[in-house]
Amino acid sequence: MASLADLGPLLESEHGLAVVCTTRTDTSVQGSVVNVGVLDHPVRGDAVVAFVARGGTVKLANLRRVPRATIVARSGWQWVAVEGTVELAGPDDRLDGFDAAAVPGLLRDVFRAAGGDHDDWAAYDRAMVEDARAGVLVTPTRVYSNRSA
Repeated sequence: MASLADLGPLLESEHGLAVVCTTRTDTSVQGSVVNVGVLDHPVRGDAVVAFVARGGTVKLANLRRVPRATIVARSGWQWVAVEGTVELAGPDDRLDGFDAAAVPGLLRDVFRAAGGDHDDWAAYDRAMVEDARAGVLVTPTRVYSNRSA
């Protein structure tokens, strides 16, 4: 049985890059490459897979309408898929139990969890606001891979 612990090594070897799949209005699948990381949910404390999405994107519109996603990370022939429910935290998306003023810190935490670093966090925060970026938190409901048992 695969777990989130299996995801980390794949993300490290691929600079945090993974494919996220969302559902379009016609029920077809839309895929995007994003930087993802694993961190603790800012309200509940359980482990989630997270990424930052730019406002105005199809991906974000899809997640608002159908709050489910599948994330697939791979390195070589090894892969791990995480399916789960989605919560959003951003200027246009309020996360229950989370102070909206703390969104910039959450976006920084997600960026760091995905392997990112920045030499000017104030500039990073401004860019996140200008792009209306939201933190996407995926709570795993199913994790699977092709790893040998």
